[in-house]
Amino acid sequence: MNLFVGNVSRTATEEQLKALFERFGRVSSARIIKDRFTGEARGFAFVEMPSDEEGQAAIAGANGVELEGRPLRVNEARPRSDAPRAPRRDFRGGNGGSNGGYSGGNNRY
Repeated sequence: MNLFVGNVSRTATEEQLKALFERFGRVSSARIIKDRFTGEARGFAFVEMPSDEEGQAAIAGANGVELEGRPLRVNEARPRSDAPRAPRRDFRGGNGGSNGGYSGGNNRY
């Protein structure tokens, strides 16, 4: 069973997360999701447990437990949808690479 773990402290480690969830059964993996640009933790993680029974026990037992000073929120992870994602916005200014309407002063009316 794949579990979503929210409200994860930015100082928590995957080893701490794994140790916490091993109280409820075997843990296949524990991944803290990090920002791809900064490498900082984004505040949530995924824990995978091989059986549904162990996963349900972990949801009941770990939900609300404090790790590094923050109460965890534990739920069954929803599968990713196959729907296309909205394109990312370009925050560099302009319209996705345009010059923002400026044409270099060559506007002739």
